[in-house]
Amino acid sequence: MLIGKAGPATTSISTADAASLTVRGRDLCTNLMGRVSFTDYFHLLVTGREPTEDQSFFLDLLLVAIAEHGLVPTNQVARMTYAADPAALQGAVAAGILGCGSVVLGTTEACGRFLIEAAARIRGGKALRQIVAEIRAGGGKVPGFGHPLHKPVDPRAQRILALAAERGIAGRHVAIACEAEAVVPEVWGKPLPMNVSMPIAAVLLDLDFPPAILKGIPILARTASLLAHLAEESERPIGFLMAASAEAAIAYEPDA
Repeated sequence: MLIGKAGPATTSISTADAASLTVRGRDLCTNLMGRVSFTDYFHLLVTGREPTEDQSFFLDLLLVAIAEHGLVPTNQVARMTYAADPAALQGAVAAGILGCGSVVLGTTEACGRFLIEAAARIRGGKALRQIVAEIRAGGGKVPGFGHPLHKPVDPRAQRILALAAERGIAGRHVAIACEAEAVVPEVWGKPLPMNVSMPIAAVLLDLDFPPAILKGIPILARTASLLAHLAEESERPIGFLMAASAEAAIAYEPDA
């Protein structure tokens, strides 16, 4: 029994026979290997198109920007999982990736939705300030604002926006993000720095990256970081130390 809507029984990504492998209509060995970078190959795999110079530049930039941020929860859980089973590298990587949710790393996806919806409402005559005020009045939050460490600005966000302006690729989504940078703190009545997730989403949307895969950028980037932490964990293990420190930091309180 089929569940949900089914598409045609085809794929446009790849095929193979005994003598060749074809990816997005290109011969893997003679056309892609040795010619394209992994970043460009990723863009081709996802979109079916080889990137322009700007698309390649910014995809590379954004992957670098979001890959590593110290002993964040995703890296901690991966290292502790690896400490528990050093033979299962893939399990430790998977444990870290499973932590890419609405609070950690998944915010880029939420920022994309906000920017797309805001752009549509602005075209319909709404002011961004009114849109933001409605979000606050409804008890919501504008994604991509606030950071526990980077204050008063997130330097990664500022670097992305500066390069977008310098290279002339900033479009309507970057413009909305920049306007929101001023509007959101005013509506909330307190400093709320734009974090890196908002310009990542804005730049990717302005460069015609598929909205449905925005979350894939931090997932792909953080995979590289997870592997770095696990390589270090194999030589200088701290997984059990982190687990012991967490246990020591939490006091037991019996039920009343």
